Amino acid sequence: MDRRRLLLSTAALGTAALGTAIPASLSAAARAALPPRDEILRALRRAADHWISAHGDPGDNQWARATFFSGLMALHRATREPRYLAYARSWAEKHDYALHNGVTTRHADDHNAGQAYLDLYEAEGGGDGAKLAALEDSLHRMTYTDRPEKNDDWWWDDALHMAMPPFARLSVLRGDARYAEKLHALHTHTKSAEGGPGLLDPGTGLWYRDKRFLPGGIVSPAGKPVLWSRGNGWVTGGHVKTLKALPRGAAHTAEYRGTLVRLLRALRPAQREDGFWNVNLADAAHLPGPETSGTSFFTYGLAYAVRTGLLPREGHLRAAALAWRGLVTKALHEDGFLGYVQGVGDRPESSQPVTHGTTADFGVGAFLLAGTELLQV
Repeated sequence: MDRRRLLLSTAALGTAALGTAIPASLSAAARAALPPRDEILRALRRAADHWISAHGDPGDNQWARATFFSGLMALHRATREPRYLAYARSWAEKHDYALHNGVTTRHADDHNAGQAYLDLYEAEGGGDGAKLAALEDSLHRMTYTDRPEKNDDWWWDDALHMAMPPFARLSVLRGDARYAEKLHALHTHTKSAEGGPGLLDPGTGLWYRDKRFLPGGIVSPAGKPVLWSRGNGWVTGGHVKTLKALPRGAAHTAEYRGTLVRLLRALRPAQREDGFWNVNLADAAHLPGPETSGTSFFTYGLAYAVRTGLLPREGHLRAAALAWRGLVTKALHEDGFLGYVQGVGDRPESSQPVTHGTTADFGVGAFLLAGTELLQV
């Protein structure tokens, strides 16, 4: 049996490959219902306030810290708390609203800071084009002048979160469909051509992190596929943010919605009894244990899909509520420290062990995105 057939037979939507299904006993209202809105807000504030108090220096403008600020700006939109806006502004001004590696970069990670710059631009009423100058220059180069025919820049699935939303938002802000078309061309390569077949597995709707993990490549110790949780979390977050940015009837949005829905449906059988997802969605025995960053992005995606009617509330809201319960009762410390975050890496083995005491800026950002989206359900 070749690797593609192995994946389709063992990592489709069955519980044997993807993990232990949520038992019926966990469908009780006390476990499945979302907590009150003010309770969600308290948890979000605890996490944000702890991070800010522990980091007087807001940090660099690379992808990990930029993901935190994307979450913080979402919390600002929900609370209108001036301290959150001020902290985000101090970070952006520290870097002069610039991109890591400059405007000639084509690397998606470098464009992630542009999401928070766009948030600040919108929160402060626009008008100051300097906030977007570097981002716009860089995306304009990719779209118009620097090898616009080159569409293989997003060779890993994380890139979809880092750079899809800036292209989508700039397209709408400037009324320029070329940015949205460039986004689709880059997305199509990642999805359907990278490494040969593309990083999307057609049998499951889940994504490989990069071509090294495609069938015939890296597998788990048990010989099962490696479908990395946070990698699929990045894909989830990228699609949600892109759909939020583009008008509902815009070109390619139906495709993005379908891709997101397939991914989210594939997650439910892999959810753990405590609400989390393991680091490998295709092998429940591969470094099992709660992991916060992937779980937070999946909660974000489920909440968005339920809120917008992409998925029925029945079952899917329960999955989101169970995940949130796990995050706030198991990962969030009393003082607001957020644990069980797998550190920087590209696979289940990265930054192990994942424990109650492991955290990271991007994990906190993902948690803030999840909670703020649940507030709207």
